[in-house]
Amino acid sequence: MSRVVLSEQFSLVNSWINELRNIEIQKDRMRFRRNMERIGEIAAFEISKDLETKEIEINTPLDTIKAREIAVQPVITTILRAGVPLFEGILNYFDKADCGFVAAYRKHDANDYFSIKQDYLTCPNIEGRPLIVADPMLATGASLIEALKDLLTNGTPTQLHIVAAIASRQGVETIEKAYPNAKIWIGAMDENLTTKGYITPGLGDAGDLSYGEKLQR
Repeated sequence: MSRVVLSEQFSLVNSWINELRNIEIQKDRMRFRRNMERIGEIAAFEISKDLETKEIEINTPLDTIKAREIAVQPVITTILRAGVPLFEGILNYFDKADCGFVAAYRKHDANDYFSIKQDYLTCPNIEGRPLIVADPMLATGASLIEALKDLLTNGTPTQLHIVAAIASRQGVETIEKAYPNAKIWIGAMDENLTTKGYITPGLGDAGDLSYGEKLQR
């Protein structure tokens, strides 16, 4: 079990999270998406330090040198649609990775309580490869667990990395209990969930803030 909260030691990540939360700055969708993307890029950089490497030989214009390179490229996945900007940030750095996608969402009833619905999954073989899952808002952990159940039918990864921009403590503990070998990379961790399962203070609906409000069907 391992977790890393990127904002515990002050860096630019703190500034980006501040902007993600700010209801005035949230009106700029492009800026919101870019800040999510930046957090994904930082997480990817940190994850790269944990990956297995191999020795390679490179011919430069002047000599031949031995160097280190990623041994096995990861598979990067996300939960549509909210996870796309965070996913894109990770993919910006792991540009040779393969990718997978899961369509999972909260199905709300008349009282705004929800169940998890999962309709679609496409993913390459992850056997023997690092798996990175981008889930921008790790609230209860229910949708992520459902996504992981299906993703892991495509093989057993060598490592499981989960990246969230904001997570609740309860959600993190739920994932750690279900997947004790996972390493969770969090932009910021909030202490509370509302009675309806939303992170507070959180930032709102990451999908709506990235792409506009949706109709519930």
